[in-house]
Formats: sequence, C-alpha cells, structure tokens
Amino acid sequence: MDWIQREREVLINLYSRQNVVLERGKGCYLYDTEGKRYLDLVAGIATVSIGHCNPLFIEKIKNQLDKLIHTSNLYYTIPQIQLAEKLREITNMDKFFFCNSGAESVEASLKFARKVTRKKKFIAFTGSFHGRTFGALSVTFKQRFREPFKPLLDHVIFCEFNDPDELSKHVDDETAAVILELVQGEAGVYPATQEFVKAIFELKDEYDFVVIFDEVQTGFGRTGSWFAKDHFNVRPDIMTMAKAMGSGIPIGCTAVTNEVAEKLEPGDHASTFGGNPLACTASLATIEIMENQNLIENSRKMGEYFRKKLSEIFIEVRGLGLMIGCHARNAYSIVEKSLSRGLLVNATSEDTLRFVPPLIIGKEEVDFAIDVLEEVVKG
Repeated sequence: MDWIQREREVLINLYSRQNVVLERGKGCYLYDTEGKRYLDLVAGIATVSIGHCNPLFIEKIKNQLDKLIHTSNLYYTIPQIQLAEKLREITNMDKFFFCNSGAESVEASLKFARKVTRKKKFIAFTGSFHGRTFGALSVTFKQRFREPFKPLLDHVIFCEFNDPDELSKHVDDETAAVILELVQGEAGVYPATQEFVKAIFELKDEYDFVVIFDEVQTGFGRTGSWFAKDHFNVRPDIMTMAKAMGSGIPIGCTAVTNEVAEKLEPGDHASTFGGNPLACTASLATIEIMENQNLIENSRKMGEYFRKKLSEIFIEVRGLGLMIGCHARNAYSIVEKSLSRGLLVNATSEDTLRFVPPLIIGKEEVDFAIDVLEEVVKG
C-alpha cells in the first residue's frame, strides 16, 4: 500500500519528510511498515525522552482513559492540580498555566510579559526559535520562517546571541521582556555562556523587565539537569515548557513566579484543551519514570560519552547532556544515508546535525550510531 502517495493526495505539503512510513516503536527503536528497525536519535524532536511505548506510561494512560479525558477549564480536575504541585517541586517556579504545545506556551509568556510590565518591547536573539504562531514567530530569528507572514508583532529587536555588550545597547525602560533559549536548538545546539546570562539579570535589575526562558526543547532532563536553567543557577520570571513534558501526548506549560502571577487575572488567557486530565496524567507518568530510572543522570553520563565519540568523527561537537549538535558537511546527505542503514538523525541546516535521542539510550545504541555515522562520513 503506497501510504506516501496517499498522503500527497490529502495533506497540505508543509513538511519535508524522509522516505519512510513508521508504524510502531519500542524503547529507542522505531519500525517501519516493512518491519525494518531504526535507532531513533530524533525522539520526536526531543519529545519521547522515556522511549517509545514505555509499559508504565501506557498503563497509566489507559487507566486515565477509563476515568476521564476532558472537561475544559470550567471545572477543577485532580491530575492538573497534582501536576502543578509536582512541577513546583522540580522547576522551582510558583504558578503554572497549561496549554497544548511549545508555541502556545511562548504565546502565553509574551502576553503575560506585556500585561505585568505594561511595556511593549521584546528582546530576542540571533539564532532564536520560539515557534511558528504569530507571537512566537515574531521573536524567532530565521528570516525564512518570518518573511512570508509579515507584518508580525511590532517592537521586537534581535540582539547577537552571547554578546552582553550589544544587548546593553538595546535594553531600555520600554523593554517588557528578554526571551532566551539557554541552548539554541533549531540554530544547531549552541549553549548560552554564563557571562551572557549573568548580564541579562544585571540588566533586569536596572530596567525592570521580565526574563523569559524558553525551555520547550531543553526541559525535562534533556541537558543533563531537570532544566537548562539549573546549569546557570538562575530563576527566570517566566519559563515555557512542552515537548518531553508528555512523552508524545500534546501538553505545554507556562510557569511564572508569584510576582508575575499576582498581576494576572481571570480572562487574561485561556485554553480549551490545556491541562486536560489525559495530558496531565501523561506528564505525571513521564516525570515518575524519569525519576525511577534516573534518566537525568543518564542524560548527563551518556551525553558526555556520545559527544566524546562524535568528536572522533566531527571537528566541532557541542551541547549539554543529550542535546548535541555538530558541524558536518553535507548534513542532509548524512541524514539520508543514515536512514538506509537503520539510523534516524536530524539536520537543522546543510552543515549541522542535531542529536536528541531518548534519555534511556545506552552505550550499545551510541556505539551503533557511531559505527553508522563513521561509515557514512568516511566511507
């Protein structure tokens, strides 16, 4: 059955897909309709951190399906409250708003920033990616994403990433927020420097804006800590989350401090599906599995091992934990050739590979990936 041809007849052509139809998954592996196995180093774009079809995760989802799936936010539901309590514990943030995706969580963060500061101006950075809805796109740097949809939000300035001096020239009393990925994912996995992050908070003290950390891709153990902010020992005013939060079940969240929450009121924002019992149960199960299997430590340990092995093939390797990027000539060709050898990898540009595997990955899987990449690159 030609599923690819059937798709072309019915779906809008918005994705550049690889030539494979995936049918099922288990752990670190995916299987196509012909039964061929692939080691997954993409994990739903840093989403399926506990691996595909984890038995405990499936059990908890099935149990919730039997009880309650959705009611809307007109009513209280227990999983939403339980998840917020757990997030307070692991994020060190105070209050939470639930939505359905990373872009939605960024949209909420921008609205919250304008509401609580009563200011208009946003500072974002070269290389940034925050989503494709209008607000999120307005603070996303890549022109290819932005140009067809202008005019976007006014009062957005892009400063050079990791350049405190340039930032200081553009921040002023009209700045509502500085929004930052602590590790830029779509740009090719570039971490912020300690100096840069320190400078942002020094400017915040002077100009009284809010700091937004976009942890949509970096959150939930991806960088070897619960969140990338933990590497910098700082606390933002607002933090966005999604991706790995639900292990493939759509859920997003915007976390804020009490100081921000106190200035928000009913009607400022809302979501019909946000925080429904099924999605919150998925997130609670994800966190439980991560804790029980010590996946944050595995992310740190296997990230170090993976980067070391990649450095034997590629000149430049960077990242934190299991969020890894490397410079590679003909990256798209490497992706295609790896696919034929049973390895799923991702390229963010012609010269950049990104590796964001499930956090359950072990040395055996890393060694297999290295063997394939070495064959593809040097063979």
